[in-house]
Amino acid sequence: MIPTDHRELKLLLDSRVNQYNSTDFIHSDPIQIPHRFTRKEDIEIAGFLTATISWGQRKSIINNANRLINLMDNSPYEFIMETENSDWKHIENFVHRTFNGDDCLYFLESLKNIYTHYHGLESVFTTGYHVEGSIFGALNHFRQVFLSIPHAERVKKHISNVSANSSAKRLNMFLRWMVRSDVHEVDFGLWNKIPTSALMLPLDVHTGEVARGLGLLQRKQNDWKAVEEITSVLITFDADDPVKYDFALFGIGVFEGKNFIL
Repeated sequence: MIPTDHRELKLLLDSRVNQYNSTDFIHSDPIQIPHRFTRKEDIEIAGFLTATISWGQRKSIINNANRLINLMDNSPYEFIMETENSDWKHIENFVHRTFNGDDCLYFLESLKNIYTHYHGLESVFTTGYHVEGSIFGALNHFRQVFLSIPHAERVKKHISNVSANSSAKRLNMFLRWMVRSDVHEVDFGLWNKIPTSALMLPLDVHTGEVARGLGLLQRKQNDWKAVEEITSVLITFDADDPVKYDFALFGIGVFEGKNFIL
């Protein structure tokens, strides 16, 4: 049941979900990169790599994600699985903020390991989810598998650690892209073994600021505890699809700022 004092707020957020959860959203968002593809594995890999570098200015994220996909001959799955690591030298030149070429090479190597030995990204996340029955478990398991091959210490900072209270914004966003599905077809709904109802909000500066301004979130830090707090509130608005409100909170924060009325 929705708390009485949140009913008006739910109506506001529902209206913004309807406004921003549309195909128009795709063209201004990093999700446009995996939308370039139709093959499941290409969507997964392009989505994961794009989510990985999704911090900073959106224009820069989109430009660099496109550049990375171009470096992979616009066929990410085939590039990872069918070419030799020795043919990846040109990837060393890729940089997005603190994510450099060495980091990128490791990510490709780990993805190759996952698709070769673990049946792909969906299987890894799904296995982790079912072990603990939570997205927290899915993210923990994924990090363990992803870092299971030899790696430099610096690589770890690019894979969120929820056990250390990270908000895991980029991984939660990637899971939203892969798991969530609706008629608007912004998110892909490729994975059906993790329920949409279990997803956690991709909490970032924009969604956190708006959520606090609306009284949905009290915790000041954008960490995993805050993710649990805000998602627990959003579940009271829609128990089957709580993270659809990511569109509302993010849309308000990016496109409206403080120029909206409760």
